[in-house]
Amino acid sequence: MLFKHVLRPSVVLTRLPTLYARIEQTVSPVYWRCYSSKEREKTKQLKIYTRTGDKGRSSLFTGERRNKDDAIFEALGTTDELSCAIGLAGEFGNDAGHQFMDRLEKIQCLLQDVGSNIATPRTKAQDRKLARTEFPSGSVEELEGWIDEYTEQLPPLTNFILPSGGKTSASLHMARAICRRTERRLVPLVSSGDVDAEVGKYVNRLSDFLFTLARFAAMTENKEEKIYRRVKGQDS
Repeated sequence: MLFKHVLRPSVVLTRLPTLYARIEQTVSPVYWRCYSSKEREKTKQLKIYTRTGDKGRSSLFTGERRNKDDAIFEALGTTDELSCAIGLAGEFGNDAGHQFMDRLEKIQCLLQDVGSNIATPRTKAQDRKLARTEFPSGSVEELEGWIDEYTEQLPPLTNFILPSGGKTSASLHMARAICRRTERRLVPLVSSGDVDAEVGKYVNRLSDFLFTLARFAAMTENKEEKIYRRVKGQDS
C-alpha cells in the first residue's frame, strides 16, 4: 500500500470516528490515494454532508464541540489549504516531468497526520487518543536531508527572489507562503500545549523545503528566477 510506512494503521480513516472524517473537509483526494482499494471500499459510503455543523459548531477528535472559528479549526483549515496548494504544485511538477512528486505526496500524507494532532488537543485528550494521533518521529530530519540534497545542486543565493521561475516554481512559492501562515496559526496552539512541538517544527521546516524546491524546479526547467530590484524613485 502506498506510504503504508507513513500513515500508521492507528490513524487510517477507517479506524477514526466518523466525526473526525468530517472535520472541515480535511479528507483530500491525496488521502484516498494512500489507502488500498479494500480500505476505500469500507469508507465509500461516508456521506459528505451531516448537517451537524449548520449552526456553526463542529467536533474535535476528542468529541468536544467548538465554534468553527475556534483556533483549532482555523489551524485545521489552513493545513488543508496548504495540502491543496502542494497538490496543485505537484500537478504542475508532474506536467514538467519532475522527479520529486513522491516526496510532495508523502508530505501531503504527513499533513493529514498534522491535522490529526491538531484535532486532538494534547491538554484534554485521553491517553489512547494521544497515542493514536502522535506525529511520526523523524519527519523533521527527513525534510532537512531533502533540503541539503537540493541545496547542494543549486547556485548560491545572493539576492532576494521573487516568486517566479515557471508554473511549478511559482506554485511552490505559493505553497511556501501558505505554509508560513499555517505555522503562524500553530504557534499559539503549540505554546498552550494543545499541539505537539514536533508538529510546529515540521511545518517550520516544510516552508524551508518548499522554498528550496521552488528554486530547484526553476533551475531544472531552465526558467529565470526574478530577483528583487529597488524601484527607482521610491525614496522621493
